[in-house]
Amino acid sequence: MITPLVEMDGDEMTRVLWQMIKDELLEPFIDLKTEYYDLGLKHRNETDDQVTIDSAHATLKHGVAVKCATITPNAARVEEYGLKKMYKSPNGTIRGILNGTVFRTPIIVKGITPCVKNWKEPITIARHAYGDVYQNVEAKLSAGDKAELLITKADGTTEKKLIHDFGKGAGIVQSQHNVNDSITSFARSCFNYALDQKKDLWFGAKDTISKQYDHTFKDIFNEIFEKEYKEKFELAQIEYFYSLIDDIVARIMKSKGGMIWACKNYDGDVMSDMISSAFGSLAMMTSVLVSPSGVYEYEAAHGTVQRHYYNHLKGEETSTNSVATIFAWTGALRKRGQLDDIPQLVKFADKLELATKQTIEEGKMTKDLALITSMTETVTLNSHDFIVAVRKKLETLI
Repeated sequence: MITPLVEMDGDEMTRVLWQMIKDELLEPFIDLKTEYYDLGLKHRNETDDQVTIDSAHATLKHGVAVKCATITPNAARVEEYGLKKMYKSPNGTIRGILNGTVFRTPIIVKGITPCVKNWKEPITIARHAYGDVYQNVEAKLSAGDKAELLITKADGTTEKKLIHDFGKGAGIVQSQHNVNDSITSFARSCFNYALDQKKDLWFGAKDTISKQYDHTFKDIFNEIFEKEYKEKFELAQIEYFYSLIDDIVARIMKSKGGMIWACKNYDGDVMSDMISSAFGSLAMMTSVLVSPSGVYEYEAAHGTVQRHYYNHLKGEETSTNSVATIFAWTGALRKRGQLDDIPQLVKFADKLELATKQTIEEGKMTKDLALITSMTETVTLNSHDFIVAVRKKLETLI
């Protein structure tokens, strides 16, 4: 019995591209078997977001999912879609259930040159998407106020530490937290993904300054590596390297690329945008959520391309880059093929990626790439025609 892919449909222009990709690039060539979940905002609203939870549990069951970009509603979206409430990020919900880490990797093609001239291979960002500043507690303080950290221990005793005495003037204070279980899951996901990809893993924090908070990250990573992964890394001929975050950044800038760069939450948030921009475009970046138990959920790194969708609704032509969404499908199909020992599926995923790259390298591309390419002769294609061009190239490879 063939294990299905968990398919999570999404919103707006990426939903349109999603169907085009299935119609033109997948169903004509493979017997596509999926367990379908509609994560479009309207259906999430109809199900009180239960469909998102169900899709995540299906992913735990089947092991591999592919997800279209989805809307995380703000106040304007609540009004636009007539929502019952302001639902949480689907990615956040899925990430919480899968207990996973997000790995983002730029897609490199000839003619789209990285801003950093020595970067020859893609740099994958692994972001620990829990805690830190994203779940902080903060306050503004007036002159004369005093900020203290109060710890109530399990036995009821308390410990108080002075943060700062604002006797001389007003200021601000912020607290952060993390939990060892989440850091442990982050570490294992990073080590497992490095082995899966056969790439070196780098990790950086500021343990010299943050002697307990950041040092805990360093210690957990080191302990797990020494006990569980050191021999596996040696057999795979890859390296785990830890240094201070500022040293890691300096080394990254002078490297040729090719490593997985594990980052704490804020560092990963910032550096993933730097990496995507430096390599060309967020529309040329893959994203995969990996759980420490070996569950994979693939998607594009970008959002739903709202502006293009509104133009599409007006009947206007769009030139939306579908490459990252195509690669979400190929990543999921390849992993499904690897897990189920279906080499034909792995080969198909490889050929579809090659067809996509070769289409661009022959000068056929969407408008966003035409604006940044180093090629002198290009043809700018609309959303549908680019996918059709990829299909024609794919037919020559199969």
